[in-house]
Amino acid sequence: MGSFYCKNDIGQMLFYPLVSRAVKLDSDSMQGTQPYQSSVTIGNLFLESNLFLSPLAGYTTLPFRLLVREIGGVGLCTTDLVNARSLLEKNRKALKLVETRPQDTPLAVQIFGSKPEEMREAAKVIEAGGFAAVDINMGCPVPKVCKVGGGSAMMKDTAATAALVQGVVEAVSIPVTCKMRLGWDASNITAPDLAKALADVGVSAICVHGRTRDQGFAGGVNLEGIRAVVEAVPSLPVIGNGDVTTALAAATMLEQTGCAGVSIGRGAFYNPWIFLEIADWMARGVVRQAPSDEDRFGAMRRHLHLMAEVFGEQAGCLQFRKIAPWFVRMLGPTHEFNRRIHTLVSLTQFEEILEDYKKWRAQFLDADGKLMPRYRPAPAGGVFVGAGEAGSPAAIAVPKGAVDYW
Repeated sequence: MGSFYCKNDIGQMLFYPLVSRAVKLDSDSMQGTQPYQSSVTIGNLFLESNLFLSPLAGYTTLPFRLLVREIGGVGLCTTDLVNARSLLEKNRKALKLVETRPQDTPLAVQIFGSKPEEMREAAKVIEAGGFAAVDINMGCPVPKVCKVGGGSAMMKDTAATAALVQGVVEAVSIPVTCKMRLGWDASNITAPDLAKALADVGVSAICVHGRTRDQGFAGGVNLEGIRAVVEAVPSLPVIGNGDVTTALAAATMLEQTGCAGVSIGRGAFYNPWIFLEIADWMARGVVRQAPSDEDRFGAMRRHLHLMAEVFGEQAGCLQFRKIAPWFVRMLGPTHEFNRRIHTLVSLTQFEEILEDYKKWRAQFLDADGKLMPRYRPAPAGGVFVGAGEAGSPAAIAVPKGAVDYW
């Protein structure tokens, strides 16, 4: 934590500080709450932090994982969803999804599929590659995944799914984890029973998104549903997932579900500092001051440079067109930035777009350089069912183009 360097187009080293300010918590709803155990053990894997980066296809690629690790606070990251068969076939896109670096550890690889042999063999490839864990996706609601029997479709047949997972567990010595939803729809809440079956065949942890497949990303995250899974498998760490965008949201989920940790996807794109903010709260009872405008600009620049390193400048810039708008969502009016970022083709052009945006945005700032109140965006958040006043009413957007590699 502190700062990072990256080279510009002419090879000069550029220095960018990362925010490290902390302030005392002032939310009445968090006063008197006891600090939580911040570590978690998954099989033979010990994690100092119980905060996880959820896979978000097309977004949580190597560059973003490196960025959140540099900022700090995250325990385990997981790759984008990978088709098990594609991994066995050494498909170029599949191999790119699991690309990593020494700094990108510990790392789990998330696979999907419905053929037991393919899933077993893919797990062996993952273990041979030195990854920390295999994660089996049982929660993806996208039709392209479900129609082949993967993702949320695996929640329909507990016996068959447990048999498939048992084969994977027996094929490798690294931890095997599963990510699921509460069920296919409100009439088929199968998560508790499925979790029990998976515990019986030896999985090391379960991550549960507090919505059904039928909900997609709409409606509230059901904390009572997550708690039911926690209570069903007392011997396993259960990781809660869904709409965690603040330290308060993480506290609410941990306290009301009893889960061993939280996994964050879309919330991390709103705020890559979220893991550090939650970790600080759990360790010291404080939350960090919100990142400054320059913090956000610096992190955005760092992400783009990493995209260029990993994918090449042109391809990295093309992919960054859909990513960059997330970084500026909390900066107030963004029309001018978003209009021009869709033409991005080079690192040099990015600097021009950024400087022009700063000048355009100045009209919305007060004399102290702060965004005027009427232009400040609503805090990103979601609704927790059964959380009283703790949930935020602001919906969390679902990224467009998040299935580029599926």
